[in-house]
Amino acid sequence: MIYHVRHRTIIHYAAPVRLARFNLRLKPAPWPGQWTSDYALEVDPAPTMVESRPGGWPVHVARLVIESPIRQLAIESRFRAGVQGGAIEPQADDPTIGAVAQAALADRDMGPAAPAHYLYASARTPLLAQVGAWSGAELAPDRPVIAAGLDLARRIRAEFAYQPGVTDAGTPVADAFAARHGVCQDFAHMMVVALRLAGLPAAYVSGYLRTLPPPGMPRLVGADAMHAWVMLWCGPTRGWIGFDPTNGCITGDGHLFVAMGRDYADVAPMDGLFVGGAGQSLSVMVDVAPEEENVA
Repeated sequence: MIYHVRHRTIIHYAAPVRLARFNLRLKPAPWPGQWTSDYALEVDPAPTMVESRPGGWPVHVARLVIESPIRQLAIESRFRAGVQGGAIEPQADDPTIGAVAQAALADRDMGPAAPAHYLYASARTPLLAQVGAWSGAELAPDRPVIAAGLDLARRIRAEFAYQPGVTDAGTPVADAFAARHGVCQDFAHMMVVALRLAGLPAAYVSGYLRTLPPPGMPRLVGADAMHAWVMLWCGPTRGWIGFDPTNGCITGDGHLFVAMGRDYADVAPMDGLFVGGAGQSLSVMVDVAPEEENVA
């Protein structure tokens, strides 16, 4: 499946700010089964400097420096991407959770996608005992790892309410877990914590999800959003497999990978700082369109 993706962010400041520095993580990092072309980044006003570099994880970072005072900043990212391969299904001979946990400890790779990086707690994914107690039945050591991961994703979808606006990027995973509600970011963090407590390498993924309009209705341009899901390392043979706890499924050709890290902080689409005390407001427009559609 081939898509055209457009992601536009506009930041309004209540008063002029200066010496703004931002990190953008909007260009998809290389990932098996996906290709990207025609990437373009437009920033208005034009920055003094744009420095692009790979991150410490499978993530691409563009650092912007803006030295002139600004009241508004517009950032637009565009690219074409293709997702290849069929749907992944659990198999009878999949390794068990216990076997994968042992294989992760024995693996000596230290590259950006090495399982060792994703075994332990991070700032936003503490290893909470209450999450382990809740997920223990799904993640018993003798269970096949892919079937167990799918069961856990489906359980999160069934037991947690998707409620935009009740959490934000800074909400601790313990609070969302206790409240039994949140959005994709919260559910991905919960699943990462549960999997790591079982000894499994689990990573947080930022990307895009193709959404379909109701039957008979046109697709609304710009109404999509960024999405978050989980990558679970399923052993040296099966490798990394995506699980979407918001939708209770294994990821497919409607999921477009952008970046992977230990938690949201590693892959946040945008962060940074500026000099000034002004308030700010943010508006975001995302459009994920199949290539056969007319893209504006």
